[in-house]
Amino acid sequence: MTQPGWAEAISAHAGDARTARRLVAQLTAVENAALAFCRLLERWARGEADPSTAVARTAALQRAADAVETSLAGLERPLGRYLLELEPQRAEGRSWFGEPGSAELIDWEPVLTRAGVDVPSHRVAAAYLELAVLIRALAGLSSAVDFEAAPDLGSLWAGLFDLRENLLGRAQDDFRALAA
Repeated sequence: MTQPGWAEAISAHAGDARTARRLVAQLTAVENAALAFCRLLERWARGEADPSTAVARTAALQRAADAVETSLAGLERPLGRYLLELEPQRAEGRSWFGEPGSAELIDWEPVLTRAGVDVPSHRVAAAYLELAVLIRALAGLSSAVDFEAAPDLGSLWAGLFDLRENLLGRAQDDFRALAA
């Protein structure tokens, strides 16, 4: 199986190859769960009623949120360990983990209402936003690697630190609530 380009940047700066492998595996799980969650919502936004009933759609959203929450819970330890091993002498660098763009700011209330899914739309909006930013950031990191412009040690650390600050904590709470 071919690894994503962002995995190369993580592996290139690893203090311990095992820590990098663990982080890459867990971050891949987060990315896959994030894509599934976002694609589910995006299908509903296009008017695709899949699954076919409101009860099944609610269950699908709960399963997708649970998968994200589970993968995020598994990310905390390998990411923390990697950051500890990676910590540069100077914590200076430009984060590759960006801010939300206008395309990621979506009012999900009309979509959820039309789909018959009764969950707090503000939690869905916040969860989608965090995951969309993550997906875009990892794609950008992969592109940087492809163009042989991978971030330096300080920038990689800054981006991974931002990833941790954005996804672990408040975002996990949103996914936990959506999965319940």
